[in-house]
Amino acid sequence: MSVAAAGASADATGAGAATGAAADTAAAADTAAAADTAAAADAPGAKDAPGANAGPAPAARRGARPRADAVRNRERIVTAAREMFVESGPDVPFDEVARRAGVGNATLYRHFPDRPSLVHEVVLSVVSRTTERAREAAAEEADAFQALRRFSHAAADERIGALCPILSGAFDHDHPDLLAGRARLEEAVQELFDRAQAAGRLRTDVAVGDLMIALSQLTRPLPGSACPHFDRFVHRHLQLFLDGLEAPARSALPGTAATLEDLRRQS
Repeated sequence: MSVAAAGASADATGAGAATGAAADTAAAADTAAAADTAAAADAPGAKDAPGANAGPAPAARRGARPRADAVRNRERIVTAAREMFVESGPDVPFDEVARRAGVGNATLYRHFPDRPSLVHEVVLSVVSRTTERAREAAAEEADAFQALRRFSHAAADERIGALCPILSGAFDHDHPDLLAGRARLEEAVQELFDRAQAAGRLRTDVAVGDLMIALSQLTRPLPGSACPHFDRFVHRHLQLFLDGLEAPARSALPGTAATLEDLRRQS
């Protein structure tokens, strides 16, 4: 895996990340909205409808804002895909993703014409949302270890294990957006670790990679397995793991700490 490497299943400047993500969504949604407009224009009777000759629709004009419904559809597709990748693996049929998202197949393909483009967007979404959880914990928790604990449980809720089965798939691991997102996530989580260790709350023989590996393992059921009650154990077992991270250490750990660099080399 390497949630840390791909994701670390994002961020030093929250405003920059949010602006970049919004720009990508807006551009893609604008394209989809224009496609929707074109499709509507080709519908039977469209040319005879009132206003048919009034010129291009606003969403199709250069510089126009994307339609709100196009943005919502894109977000719903990404959310549904992330959930289904966790449940059934990255090869889940597109029509099932569309059904989960509540959109038609044509709408899904307008936003994501192939599987790599959808996988790319899911990875960016998970990385970005996980980074935001790290920043929120750092900003709102006075206790350094509680900030790390809060982030860990929030990351589990984001189902970062969704990254694990898709990292070996056919998509651009070195895409600039992904590299930038990964760097932001690593910096945000490293900051939590550094604060907790500086405060004497986190044992010193562990590193960020140890946490990211544990999170990826604890938040991903085996694809296709019947685990209807899987979620009820995630936070329980994560809490047990976090108790083991807290200083003072209760035992000597075998091996060496897993660093972010270790995870990058394995990706």
